[in-house]
Amino acid sequence: MDRRQFLAASGVGAVAALAGCIGSATDDDPADSSEGGSDADNEITVSTSGEVETEPDKATVSIGVEARGESAETVTDELAAGADDLRETFDDLGIPADNVEEGRYRVRPIPGPDDEIEEIRGSHSFEVTIDDVDRVGEVIDASVEAGADDIGRVNFTLQEETRDELRKDAIDEALANADEEAEHIAANRGVALTGTESVATSDVQVHSVSHRTAYDTVAEADDAGASTDIDADPVSVSASTTVTYGFAEE
Repeated sequence: MDRRQFLAASGVGAVAALAGCIGSATDDDPADSSEGGSDADNEITVSTSGEVETEPDKATVSIGVEARGESAETVTDELAAGADDLRETFDDLGIPADNVEEGRYRVRPIPGPDDEIEEIRGSHSFEVTIDDVDRVGEVIDASVEAGADDIGRVNFTLQEETRDELRKDAIDEALANADEEAEHIAANRGVALTGTESVATSDVQVHSVSHRTAYDTVAEADDAGASTDIDADPVSVSASTTVTYGFAEE
């Protein structure tokens, strides 16, 4: 079975307009009468959308370490050690270096009740891209075991080649819906379509799926000896199109 699934979108966002009048040219305007042709103003314009969906084949997750201490030096040293442990873990997991990007690095003083510095807090995170979505839980578990205490959202999306393929499918679906709408309008008005005058596409979008992973939930699962399991919903790609058709009286 094809992994892609076309979503019913016929008539969604459809707008139709009849420009000019339906009928042949009159004697008062002989220039408009041409054998086998239709008035250039006789047009039907339809706007429709198309959407397809598939299982995600790419995920990104924010993974980091946090530290607290009485001095900035203590905090930065702890962050550096934690970051090194995470980098080593990512390497052991076989994650390419290009898939690990530096995220947020922050060290800030925390004032106490008397506005005196009570402690120093810091955080250092990485944005990790995972090409095999079935390994998301494994990466999270290994990171927590290595000392990560800041696990952010997991975003499920598509590889570039998959995105391009579904983009074309979404446009095809939108155009098919436009043809269906135009045929319906023409039949309702008692005219016949003569061809396509213009086509425009817009709003081609990938709708990623996001999951929030609370650290305490991950920790509890790890303590219980269970692995983190995140099931991702399908990712969809949508496109909108506006098509203008010529028409003539049947």
